[in-house]
Amino acid sequence: MFENKDESRTSLGELGEFGLINHLTQTFKIKQSSTVTAIGDDAAVIDPDGKQLVVTTDLLVEGVHFDLSFMPLKHLGYKAVMVNLSDVYAMNAEATQITVSIAVSNRFPLEALEELYAGIELACSIYNVDLIGGDTTSSTTGLLISVTALGQAEPATLVKRDGAKDGDLLVVSGDLGASYMGLQVLEREKQVYKVNPNAQPDLEPYAYLVERQLKPEARKDVVELLKKIEVQPTAMIDISDGLSSEIIHLCKSSKTGVRLYEEKIPLDPQLIQVCEEFELDSTTVALSGGEDYELLFTIKQEDYEKIKGNPHLTVIGHITPENDGLNLITRANTSIPIVARGWNALKDEE
Repeated sequence: MFENKDESRTSLGELGEFGLINHLTQTFKIKQSSTVTAIGDDAAVIDPDGKQLVVTTDLLVEGVHFDLSFMPLKHLGYKAVMVNLSDVYAMNAEATQITVSIAVSNRFPLEALEELYAGIELACSIYNVDLIGGDTTSSTTGLLISVTALGQAEPATLVKRDGAKDGDLLVVSGDLGASYMGLQVLEREKQVYKVNPNAQPDLEPYAYLVERQLKPEARKDVVELLKKIEVQPTAMIDISDGLSSEIIHLCKSSKTGVRLYEEKIPLDPQLIQVCEEFELDSTTVALSGGEDYELLFTIKQEDYEKIKGNPHLTVIGHITPENDGLNLITRANTSIPIVARGWNALKDEE
């Protein structure tokens, strides 16, 4: 179903560690003026030109964060970069450089890693970031990818999680829940394939959801939009673990409460349709699904006119005093507590 039929294989042992790094990174181009020294020395050198430096890192593990039975390696490389860039943009910063470290077992030939790095290179090209270093080593448990992203911002424009105030509006970019439902579709088709390897999946009706899972986009455009319309968020976070979890993180850091309105949560029509097919509640999926990589932020009420009617942004609630608690206002106008049920990689399996 999702297998790569190309049987050509080049053993990684033929190149050695440094030969492999040189081979995989030889086509990467330097684009950032702040990159002084990149791959090829003992350490990278960057000059942020007096700006504040932002650093974030994520580790992706095969069997925990991704399934190669339906995740193409090129998509995986791209997504691994997006996961990190999203965190940089959540600080209202510009992403500038990344490092990539991988651990691979001997079941991966050179051609597989070329696909992985093709996705990484595409992400670097589209988002204008430089690959400046990393590491490679062997693994006995499959594939592991660690990406560190660097970014920079003027001190006055940097946004953290702790700046939300009573009365601020709660805003989200894009739509929510699609990535989770894309994963459900892929998992279902994987089970069908196990029973009947000759079955060919028809993913066309689920194209948007599957793309949101396999090839998410970090919202650099939203950061650029907010700068253009002169809106400075008071607090911001990216949605990687689900809307409910991120709201709790933001409000806990800001020491506030919140009123989130169910009817305002942006849902794509395809998501609603597929939730009905899977007999899942679309609001629950949007609250707890995760991996949307949208931006959740707060703005002052006086900035509402600047974002009103923008198709990329939706006001979904407002900040309240801390002792009011975190509340979801349902379509039936009932208030219920917001509970974190998003992704938790360390949760014990039941």
